Amino acid sequence: MSENTANELPPFQMVRAKVSHVERVSPSFARITFAGDELADFGTPGATFDQRIKLVFPPETGLLPDLSGAGADWYQAWLSVPEAERGTMRTYSIREVRAGAQGTEVVIDFVLHLAPGLSGPASCWAADAQVGQELLLIGPRRGRTDGGGIEFDPGDAARVLLAGDETAAPAIARILEDAPADLRGDVFIEVPEMSDELAIAAPQGVTVRWIARGEDKTTGGHGERLISAVTDHLGVAAELQIQDLDSEELLWETPKYSGLGDELEASDPHADRYFWIAGESGVVTTLRRHLVKTLGVDRAQVAFMGYWRHGVAMRG
Repeated sequence: MSENTANELPPFQMVRAKVSHVERVSPSFARITFAGDELADFGTPGATFDQRIKLVFPPETGLLPDLSGAGADWYQAWLSVPEAERGTMRTYSIREVRAGAQGTEVVIDFVLHLAPGLSGPASCWAADAQVGQELLLIGPRRGRTDGGGIEFDPGDAARVLLAGDETAAPAIARILEDAPADLRGDVFIEVPEMSDELAIAAPQGVTVRWIARGEDKTTGGHGERLISAVTDHLGVAAELQIQDLDSEELLWETPKYSGLGDELEASDPHADRYFWIAGESGVVTTLRRHLVKTLGVDRAQVAFMGYWRHGVAMRG
């Protein structure tokens, strides 16, 4: 597709993607590769980083809704489908995009929340995914730079700090593998168990620390060990309680957007440090409050993103 043609079309596209490979890379992660002719124009013009995409999983009937031709109105078109027929929409990060002579493949790492009360339609689908199955994928059109969905933007920061739970691990991995070779910083990833540590080709100057939550409750609940590791690294010991949130909305605070309605300040592209933190919304909120309010970190140099929230059913 030519650049002129791409600019005449919506920056995001909805396509049918077919499972071409399934790999259980760890107890908590399934790596699923999607292919198909409709993915030919999928991709970002530059680095993928933490690019967000939407996936629509089939309803109980197994039949995906026909939304071909929806164009820029794809979301309203999806909502117009009867609830029992529209399937479930969820947001994911891209682990890898491979574009070659045989076509374009999109790789996504799915977290398998299979414990009673935690499993949802996306996890259940991923756990049983078979080659040949299809879902709908809404993602960027190659050649367009105005689609959004990427938050990682450290400018010329001398050091970065990335932190998140297993839901943020795929985005962190992609960020590190797309980052400049001279990037320096520290990364903290909390996962259910140490066997969930995944291979990441990080720049030499970046230290990646995997933190196992484990089943032993004495090691702390979800996010507690991550918070402790980050605060210890910053040199300020703190006993922080994970924040209870009043709203069901997920925290989303970046230099370019404030879900809380805070006034946005221009970020300094030459700032010394940049922070990117994502995962369970209460954990992210707790770290945000400590960094910005207690340690005085410039809000314009941080991106805090709540990917999900305890006790709240995920939405698209």
